[in-house]
Amino acid sequence: MQGNTVTRAQLSEAVYQEVGLSRNESAQLVEAVLDEIVDSLVEGETVKISSFGSFVVRHKGGRMGRNPKTGEEVPISPRRVLVFRPSHVLKDQVDQSLSQGG
Repeated sequence: MQGNTVTRAQLSEAVYQEVGLSRNESAQLVEAVLDEIVDSLVEGETVKISSFGSFVVRHKGGRMGRNPKTGEEVPISPRRVLVFRPSHVLKDQVDQSLSQGG
């Protein structure tokens, strides 16, 4: 069950329709919000959007992994990964819409 992808243009159009800003102002607003989220995540901050969820940067330490094809051990470098944790409100809305068939 896979739906369409929501694009920046669609988000801008939704802001245009709902808020009544011009299309250009709506696009700038969406870009400003996304830029702020990205900048905060790059700085290692958690971004929490009430009733939606949290974006968290996690630090994963280095470890030894295994190449599944060859079985050879390979080192995996330490890295930062982005994790999204949906809020209970979002989970409940998604679960409710799935149980209603839509």
